[in-house]
Amino acid sequence: MPSRNLVEVKVNAVLQVKNLTKIYKVDSVETPALRGVNLEVGQGEFAALAGPSGSGKTTLLNLIGGLDHPTSGQVWLGQQRIDGLSKAQLANLRLWNLGFVFQAYNLIPVLSALENAAFVLELRGESPAERQAKARAALETLGMGEFADRRPNQLSGGQQQRVAVARALAAKPKIILADEPTANLDSKTGIALIEHMRALNREQGMTFLFSSHDPRLLEHVDRVVYLEDGRVQGVV
Repeated sequence: MPSRNLVEVKVNAVLQVKNLTKIYKVDSVETPALRGVNLEVGQGEFAALAGPSGSGKTTLLNLIGGLDHPTSGQVWLGQQRIDGLSKAQLANLRLWNLGFVFQAYNLIPVLSALENAAFVLELRGESPAERQAKARAALETLGMGEFADRRPNQLSGGQQQRVAVARALAAKPKIILADEPTANLDSKTGIALIEHMRALNREQGMTFLFSSHDPRLLEHVDRVVYLEDGRVQGVV
């Protein structure tokens, strides 16, 4: 539609969400998960979505990442509107532009830490030497270099989470989306992971958007967007 190109999109924004709504329908019963959410994330930001369970944090991340489609509204990644893209187009967009850190890690059990960290690069078609060098550098940045040959079941929860972060970092995406990245970690491991990601943000200018209700993480971010009942209730 012609109106798609007439929407004002700020040049320096990595991400923009405009009046985003998501309604789930089961057996004719409609449940609103997001109600007209607006959000903007700038280049190099270290930002978080916070709020109680059921507030819409994970739903919003899934829509931003193209893992689900909104009922209405718009999602822009840079200068590209992505909410109307096909599954194939979204898969390609995620491959080249988005990094994900899932709460459940989503590592491939039969692959080593190095192979897991290099997985996105392999999908991109990079040579074995190139992808292994980038993956190893990402692991070493997160203090995981010595565990490169271990499989996920040989790693602790905190170590698996760092491999998941390394997989996202190795691809150097426009933005890294992390859903409750410290939820399954003990206090010491969680703080260490937060400090690692914050250092990468400051030293390399990587953009992060988290969903979290962990005060340890929220203390370190530049900005917290509070959600409740699918609406933005405030920004600090």
